Amino acid sequence: MKNPILFIAFWIALLGFFAWDWVGSDPVNVHLEPPLIAAGSGRAPSGGHCASTF
Repeated sequence: MKNPILFIAFWIALLGFFAWDWVGSDPVNVHLEPPLIAAGSGRAPSGGHCASTF
């Protein structure tokens, strides 16, 4: 490692940013978030997909 002061300053700045973001952000309400995978939920689209044969 050529410059340990720069290395330490980078990690202090990164951890400081994460701490600032953690303190300043509202908590996440997981019930209002969209699902990560929504396969099979809701109506099927009725667009003109090329694999549709019906």
